[in-house]
Amino acid sequence: MRTRPRSALLAALFALLVGLVAAPQAAAERPAAVAAGTFRNPLNSGPDPFLAYANGAYHLTTTQGDSITMWRSPSLGTLLDADPITVWTDTDASRDQHIWAPEFYRFGGRWYLYCTADDGTDDHHRLYVLESERDDPAGPYHFKAKLVPPHHAADFAIDPGILQHDGRLYLAYSGINPYQHNGLNIAPMSNPYTVSGDAVAIDAAGGCPEVREGPEFLNRNGRTWMTYSTCDTGKPDYQVWMMSLANGADPLVPGNWKQHAGPVFSRADDRGVFGPGHHAFFTSPDGTEDWLIYHAKTTSAYTYTNRTTRAQKISWNADGSPDLGTPLALGATQNLPSGDPGSGPDWINDDGRSSGSGTLAYTGTWNSGTGCGTQCFWGDDHWSDRAGDTATFTFTGTRIALLSVRDTGNGIAAISVDGGPEQRVDFYGAIRTGETVQYLSPRLPSGRHTLRVRVTGEHDASSGASFVSVDRAEVYTD
Repeated sequence: MRTRPRSALLAALFALLVGLVAAPQAAAERPAAVAAGTFRNPLNSGPDPFLAYANGAYHLTTTQGDSITMWRSPSLGTLLDADPITVWTDTDASRDQHIWAPEFYRFGGRWYLYCTADDGTDDHHRLYVLESERDDPAGPYHFKAKLVPPHHAADFAIDPGILQHDGRLYLAYSGINPYQHNGLNIAPMSNPYTVSGDAVAIDAAGGCPEVREGPEFLNRNGRTWMTYSTCDTGKPDYQVWMMSLANGADPLVPGNWKQHAGPVFSRADDRGVFGPGHHAFFTSPDGTEDWLIYHAKTTSAYTYTNRTTRAQKISWNADGSPDLGTPLALGATQNLPSGDPGSGPDWINDDGRSSGSGTLAYTGTWNSGTGCGTQCFWGDDHWSDRAGDTATFTFTGTRIALLSVRDTGNGIAAISVDGGPEQRVDFYGAIRTGETVQYLSPRLPSGRHTLRVRVTGEHDASSGASFVSVDRAEVYTD
């Protein structure tokens, strides 16, 4: 059962804060009064993101397991609204399962898509590269090569990334080395699909013994900065560490890599962000800003689920190193990257406030409060387990996404658009998580629409109750 603190004083204080347009979140993270040119995370419900801006659009991949899927959108703010494109499935039984962490780079007018895959056994993970048929990151692709350093053919390997240093290419990956089962390794390449020499192991610090994985690179201010993720990704302490290499230094000499002390991006309990890591970097459409894309969770529980894709801008320190900052709360409103042509989606909060013309009306007896804290947008939500209670969003746009708490005491909602047939949606979660995408509507004609959430009073056998949570909606107009 879901329990929340109840207090007349708390309710009065919350009402006062609303009246003053204040909120439990820091000012920089409050939903903006005007949503034009802004967005909120998550950008995608998958983990292990990689993103590049090309041909007038952002292209995003995340780990999907049995295929490589890409989402393409002209604006960062509409990536959650983008339709998935399957760019690769494999028919070779040795590499058609557990396809993880795809990354894609442009060389010579073609795109090369790197990934790891296996035959169903984790220790059989190896590295592969695909080549595009034309100058389009969305493909189509054909299989190009297996990437195997000469003396490592039998070694477990995941998370391929490409290092471009002093005009040369190198394959960086996580795999067996003297320091970790998942440790950092770097091998030379003669072209984007050929490993031309053996890999060297990097003894990278990480604050925990488990892994060093997902190497990514920035070259700036006379150095190449290698960031990487450490600790078990299921833990809330999954985090990012960093090493650097001077321009002109050989990356295949381990001693040339300088270790940065301590993590550069880690959990932020006060913002409800846990396990931030497996990241990549991209630039704004006009090339003036550097951005970080990564996955993180809204729960401190040990779990591989609930890893969602998020983005935020980074800056640079006086010593020339990148400053990744502190992870922002999941629903923090941010400006879109410089040069992004989008206006961003509108939001509708559970208390009826909206950045646009959207409204929200309830029937029945709903509970409301701030007990969900950092797991909710604006720190509050509504919830009910009474069959027949409804929450109706009225909005102007072409699509709406509903985000709210999943919990062990949640049940089944019946959702309908414009009075049409109901779709049953289960709000249950084995682990309590916040601001989870519960429902994404079909695409709709541009105009005024309604979306009704009806509490059915039902739940599946795994759940202890039938609550349905209403937190926020994102309204898209493109």
